[in-house]
Amino acid sequence: MLSDKVLYIKDLGNCPPAYLNDPARRDFYEIVWLQNEDALHVPQHDFQTLKGDWIYLIPPYRVHQLNKAGKNGVLISFKQELLEGDLKEFLLDVFRMFNIQGEFSCLQVSEEGSNGLTAVLQLLKEEYSHEVINLIMMKALLKVFLLKLIQLKEQHFTLQDINEKRVYEFMLLLEVHYKNKRTADFYASKLDISAKRLNQILKEKLDKTGVQLIHDRLILEAKRQIIHSENTIKEIAFNLHFKDQSYFSRFFKQHVGQTPQEFQNNVKEHVISHDNTLYT
Repeated sequence: MLSDKVLYIKDLGNCPPAYLNDPARRDFYEIVWLQNEDALHVPQHDFQTLKGDWIYLIPPYRVHQLNKAGKNGVLISFKQELLEGDLKEFLLDVFRMFNIQGEFSCLQVSEEGSNGLTAVLQLLKEEYSHEVINLIMMKALLKVFLLKLIQLKEQHFTLQDINEKRVYEFMLLLEVHYKNKRTADFYASKLDISAKRLNQILKEKLDKTGVQLIHDRLILEAKRQIIHSENTIKEIAFNLHFKDQSYFSRFFKQHVGQTPQEFQNNVKEHVISHDNTLYT
């Protein structure tokens, strides 16, 4: 279904089960826009109401599986390559909005914000419905949609400087090397700056050091494999290049507060009772 696509748009009520099980889905960013629905998670902030418009932003290599069955709304999935060639400042904002180094991100959308997004969404749907899709047009419309989402995000970058480009380049390097390269020195050398300077930049922009971001990425992939693969804990440890299962288990518990097996068991119980994997 997704192997030959860079973009996929579908009303949630008509989203086929085959989409959720498609292996190619792991390469897609997902925007899940629930319209006039209850939130699928317990919000960390105080909202006037839990019913309304919610937008879930889920990065590639996701841990979570949202139960969207019977919900009103729309799903927009796209590959990063659809944005390639754009300004690094914009791409960095997209990275940050989707919280690529952690879990899902969520926005509650006001009526005013919803109206602005709806206008762009309608244009996206119309273009997507054509027998031959104009990718240039789709790319432009998707960028407008993402820019409107970025405006809704309370914490996003407002200053465009060289350090933001370095953060973006670090995140790209991290996606390629996080399993093998676990020190800030490697990434700093690739960026032609010192490890101390890299950590200063990352701390300023993302409030985490290089090693913390590397560990976050390892934990994210470990969670994804525990939830969504048939691999054993030992196989996951091997896949992530840990020297043995016991070392991996200690590392996982240090960061998650549970052993991999405890996390797996708790997720299974959560799925049974909630019909989704919004378990962190």
